[in-house]
Amino acid sequence: MEDLSDKKDTNANAGADDAADAVKKVAEFINDFKGINTVALDLRYYNAWTDFFIITTASSVTHLRGMYNNIQEKLQELSIEPFFRQKKIDNENWVLIDCGYFVIHLMDKEHREFYELEKLWFNSEIIYRC
Repeated sequence: MEDLSDKKDTNANAGADDAADAVKKVAEFINDFKGINTVALDLRYYNAWTDFFIITTASSVTHLRGMYNNIQEKLQELSIEPFFRQKKIDNENWVLIDCGYFVIHLMDKEHREFYELEKLWFNSEIIYRC
């Protein structure tokens, strides 16, 4: 009888690699749209409810709103469906886009410095930084 344990691990790693690649693509897109200090963290070993965070800073509410709208289009292009879509972003300082296996944090500078999510998840591997 064939031992399938090696194949199962390979498939699991391939899925994890695909997820990490998708997260990196979204992080690169955010950076291209002028997200400030964009990072992607691998939380798989430290968190049960999501595998990755993408964190970036917006320079203004208008910038945050524009990033949010463009990210929604990029996610659709990548066939990634967020769990919840905000219909309108007014004067938001921090917006989350929950994509299941990853969560995108769009923050203004003040909130990013106050909450310091990177320090909270200091054990996690940084898979993207710009």
